[in-house]
Amino acid sequence: MATLDELLHAAVQGVGGIERPGQVAMAHAVQEAVEKDEHLLVQAGTGTGKSLAYLVPAILHAQATGKPAVVATATLALQAQIVDRDMPRLADALAPLLRRRPTYGLVKGRRNYLCAHKLEGGFPDDEDGLFDVGEVDRAASRLGAEVVRLREWAEVTESGDRDELVPGVSERAWRQVSVSAHECMGGKCPMIAECFVERSREAAKECDVIVTNHSFMAIDSFEGRQMLPEHDLLVVDEGHELVDRVTSTVTDEITANAVAAAAKRASRLAESTEAVDDAAAFLQGVLDELPEGRLTGIPDSLGLALARVRDTTRQVQSELKPEKGTEADGTRKVAQAAIDEVFENTARVLEERELDVIWVSRDPRRGTILRVAPMSVAMLLRDKVFGDRTVVLTSATLELGGTFDAVAGTMGLRGEGAPEWRGLDVGSPFDYPQQAIAYVAQHLPAPGRDGLSDAAMDEIEALVRAAGGRTLGLFSSMRAAKAATEEMRKRFDGDIGFLCQGEDQVTTLVRQFARDPQTCLFGTLTLWQGVDVPGSSCQLVIIDRIPFPRPDDPLASARSQAIARMGGNGFMAVSATHAALRLAQGAGRLIRRSDDRGVVAFLDSRMMTARYAGFLQRSLPPFWPTTDRERVLAALRRLDETAPPPVEVREPALRGATGALAGTTMGRVGEDAAEHPRPPVEDPRPVAEDPPPAPSARTAVTGGHAWTADADEELRDGVELGLSVEELAESLELPPDVVAARLKGLGLDASGATTMSFD
Repeated sequence: MATLDELLHAAVQGVGGIERPGQVAMAHAVQEAVEKDEHLLVQAGTGTGKSLAYLVPAILHAQATGKPAVVATATLALQAQIVDRDMPRLADALAPLLRRRPTYGLVKGRRNYLCAHKLEGGFPDDEDGLFDVGEVDRAASRLGAEVVRLREWAEVTESGDRDELVPGVSERAWRQVSVSAHECMGGKCPMIAECFVERSREAAKECDVIVTNHSFMAIDSFEGRQMLPEHDLLVVDEGHELVDRVTSTVTDEITANAVAAAAKRASRLAESTEAVDDAAAFLQGVLDELPEGRLTGIPDSLGLALARVRDTTRQVQSELKPEKGTEADGTRKVAQAAIDEVFENTARVLEERELDVIWVSRDPRRGTILRVAPMSVAMLLRDKVFGDRTVVLTSATLELGGTFDAVAGTMGLRGEGAPEWRGLDVGSPFDYPQQAIAYVAQHLPAPGRDGLSDAAMDEIEALVRAAGGRTLGLFSSMRAAKAATEEMRKRFDGDIGFLCQGEDQVTTLVRQFARDPQTCLFGTLTLWQGVDVPGSSCQLVIIDRIPFPRPDDPLASARSQAIARMGGNGFMAVSATHAALRLAQGAGRLIRRSDDRGVVAFLDSRMMTARYAGFLQRSLPPFWPTTDRERVLAALRRLDETAPPPVEVREPALRGATGALAGTTMGRVGEDAAEHPRPPVEDPRPVAEDPPPAPSARTAVTGGHAWTADADEELRDGVELGLSVEELAESLELPPDVVAARLKGLGLDASGATTMSFD
């Protein structure tokens, strides 16, 4: 078999890339980690080619051992890059040098796929009879039309993967054609042979490389690794996100509405659901009286309410058990899943585990929510993820303040009993000081609690005008992002377009931003990573303030207090580390290729003046630093005047059963595509033409506001809940007359309450 260097050279040639020293060093480090059974943390700057650096040794290991390598990412964009772009070309390039052609597949959670049994009516008591609405009268509602389109798409898709559907559908519509892992009938399902999930997982067993996401990998690890094939090499890309993704995965919540909805699902199959309804009402009253924030102990009233929910759902659990010798049908499985979730979450809160943090939050749509999450997942990761396989963790941002220690500590890799690991920084091929400027607007006042100041708005306007658009604005809150969007729309009056997170799916907004250089995209934390817009469409990144966790963030404050009690610096270990990671990720959105040029503008003077400024600065790429406003504006004008056309934007594509692109070798089902290549065919999806562009401030204005599908869905849900125009306006943060105009256009009446429905 060929050596690693020979394979890497062929791979780089196959993708049309350039072999880089950092890439070679990383590939050898991965191979050495596998041979030594030692964990590896690799910081590899943008442009290193880190995907090839771990995929090539992973393929080599998989073919030598007969066990697949698992690659887990945080974002859909990177999953698509690996499966759609990297692996097909790698397979072509490496096939002549290996025993056989490399194989690969994409595996996700069950909710991401169509359920064949549900499509055929296997869950007859589906909520609201929405299948019937869609079948009988597709004009009856947007939701009904979406369900009809889903049924049509189900007839032609090979993968059943939601990401293949363009344009997408609302979450409410998707629930009509999918099931959760708890609702699934598993091996007892009468349509298991047609199951998209089972087909994808069965195909994955024969793959050299399996691509999945952090959450799926974590659940698989915590539950005994039953969903992924046995493997001894795990690569975690975008590794800086692992702790947050795992924490989210093991966070549970309780709402009175969820309790009542579970009772409703079980009401036809159990006699004691009325007691659960009563418990839900009692819980609602107690939760609404609690202040927002962390609970350091469970108040007596809350303990009583939760105990009542736990005990009544336990009774319903007994009633929902199928008779001896019979199997639960789809309807019963759905009811069991809902009741089990309420029971388990309530019991967990009542346990008051030592490391669990419990807090109360308010949501304008969902009401009061009780949440519980572990203060730290370090030991969980140490035991379940790093315990019995080699883990390679990689990202462009793993070193914070010049060391791996902060990130390693959050993952259980420090302290007594920690496993062996090595940290390696392979650098970046980019000439950051020549390609980018880091500008701190030191003349601005320090950010306050009242949102963006007038001076900050003036600074944003000046920067955007100089750049001619081409701006990604990353804000510390959704409120700030919306305020900046609305203010800039007024100031520019259509000369430059402004898109804001929440107006459409992030992937759709990013594609619009990438296509049109005279456009700006403003958003918040979920845009800090995963946005990859190389070329001239993004030549300015604005960061409004240092992204510390909110002072009232229950997990961050609990972690800080715990570290302080042990004699450590809670602020530096938690808040400053969190901010450094977000800043590094935000700044990293600017330079994606060797010919990219631009400016990262920080509107927070504390980047220069605070005692922790040096720690934050050392966490950033080594851009050329300045506080000279006029020099920065002049540089942006020159870049705008000489900017080349934007880089071509890729659209989503059809997938086969393995998750690979349809038409590629791995995109076929049950036959050898290398011997039987798929002939070119037109896209068979129901949407044959390019989808219409997402609404913008210039094309979809009602009452002075750009309405989106998500906002319209929120209006419909609000009307169903009986909210008034004033309440809807408050929830959407819009004037009542604007909301009233849109309601009229949609034929909705918010004058009176309707029967409450639980989604």
